[in-house]
This record gives sequence, C-alpha cells and structure tokens, in this order.
Amino acid sequence: MAASKPAFATDAQVEHPKFGLGSVMSCSEEYIVIKFDEHGEKKFILQIVLPNLKKSDRAKPTDKKKARKKAAAAVVVPAS
Repeated sequence: MAASKPAFATDAQVEHPKFGLGSVMSCSEEYIVIKFDEHGEKKFILQIVLPNLKKSDRAKPTDKKKARKKAAAAVVVPAS
C-alpha cells in the first residue's frame, strides 16, 4: 500500500477560523501540527480540522528571536 501525499506541506501557510494564521509544522495521514501566530502550536486530527483550514497566500513569517539584554559587565565607579 503506497503512502498518500500529506494534505499540507511543511511550512505551508494556513488560516483557521478560530486560531487565525499559522505555519504547518508537520502533517501526516492522521494528524496536523500548526504553529499559530497568536496561539502557539496546536495538534489536530486531520480529518476533523481539514474542512476548516484554508491555504493562505502570505509569505512564511520570519522567526523573531528575542534580543537578549546583556548584563553590564563593568560597573562604573566614580573617581574620588
């Protein structure tokens, strides 16, 4: 038995009526994992969520890495 092609490719952009826009993290014959912009990562049973998903034509969002604040390495001591 040949494996069928997943409904959505990894990194595909989708829109869900409740969770909004997101990126497909993985998709198998049974499950789909989507990382939503505002709601984080969610795992769905593919056959249940499929009728509610729409493909989005937006570009894949870039990962925003939080800038780490560097602690002050040197303490300024006033001259006496």
